[in-house]
Amino acid sequence: MRSIRPLLMAASAVAALTLTVTACGPSEENAGGTPSAPASLDPGKIKIPEDLKNRLKEHGIDLDKWRNGDWKNWDRDKWLREAKDFVNPIIEDLWDPDRMREAERPDKPVEEEDISGDKGVTDPTPAPVKAKAVAAKYHDNAPESGKVFFDSPEGSMVCSATVVKDPAHPGKSNLVWTAGHCVHKGKQGGWYRNIAFVPSYNDSAMATSDLEKATREQIAPYGVWWADWVKTSDQWIAEGASTGGAGAPYDFAVIKVTPEKGSSGKSLEETVGSALPVEFNAPAVPKIASLTATGFPAAPPFDGQKMFQCTDKPGRLSLKAEQPTMYRIGCTMTGGSSGGGWVAQGHDGKPALVSNTSIGPSTAGWLAGPRLGPEAKAVYDEVSKKYAGQ
Repeated sequence: MRSIRPLLMAASAVAALTLTVTACGPSEENAGGTPSAPASLDPGKIKIPEDLKNRLKEHGIDLDKWRNGDWKNWDRDKWLREAKDFVNPIIEDLWDPDRMREAERPDKPVEEEDISGDKGVTDPTPAPVKAKAVAAKYHDNAPESGKVFFDSPEGSMVCSATVVKDPAHPGKSNLVWTAGHCVHKGKQGGWYRNIAFVPSYNDSAMATSDLEKATREQIAPYGVWWADWVKTSDQWIAEGASTGGAGAPYDFAVIKVTPEKGSSGKSLEETVGSALPVEFNAPAVPKIASLTATGFPAAPPFDGQKMFQCTDKPGRLSLKAEQPTMYRIGCTMTGGSSGGGWVAQGHDGKPALVSNTSIGPSTAGWLAGPRLGPEAKAVYDEVSKKYAGQ
């Protein structure tokens, strides 16, 4: 039995309620998140007390009628995909060490021939830069970085992400930056489920063989933080695809998180001790001396259990002449590093997040990320303002 604290969103609701109920979670057989049996909220197993249902109805949420139960459904014809549709009930202890360790990468590489681009704004393919392991403890060297876990129809998946500052809550941010494809399927689907962020995953860089015996506290020393709201770009929702680079210039997302075990009074930023500012309309490529991309690559030769970084001077990559040109760096990180932050010197001379890993080739020699312009700022501002008074 696992405790579920739903954060239910509905267009008609006047408030989002955090409530505690008891429900049967995924069986032990599928707790590992195998592709054939992803963990899910089986509507036939969830038992919600009538008095709780009545309290929800007082706030305009009728669980028996709302979306006809579609938020529990993977049916592509009913998959919730619009911004207002996001819902992510908290299932305590769902992301146990085994499920976190066995989560797969969600993204597929983009083949070279799919990204020829406009030669006028695409620089030569960069030389591969070998990813370097980040020294433990990760919290001492990259405290803002971590992993995003989520469930998809294919099973439990993983991405990388970064704690970023929240202008509405200085010094007390609960915002995380990642890729759009780590929270939403794009053109062919909708929102993923059970989205959670783990800062400084495997902080001590334990060997993969040792992780099989590791406790949750060792793997997630700064806790598990669940998404209670997510926003990605309209362009990613309309165009995004897992291959070919469609939607990649708008492949970013902001997650507002809350601690799984209930509030201790500390924000995510206070808990990890740091958050990066986001710099929109960062300097043009020729003016950036170097970018550092951080992530947890999960496709071979990596296994997703350790943090790596690549540092390189960026070049330009254009997928479509009418869309923003992307940053591109040499890097051997693979799938699973998606969503990880790209950090450069900001206008004030201090480190700032200027992009995130979006796409790379099957040869794993480079990575590309979106240049964060007005569309990205609008996503960021909307999530920040949504919780400004809380």
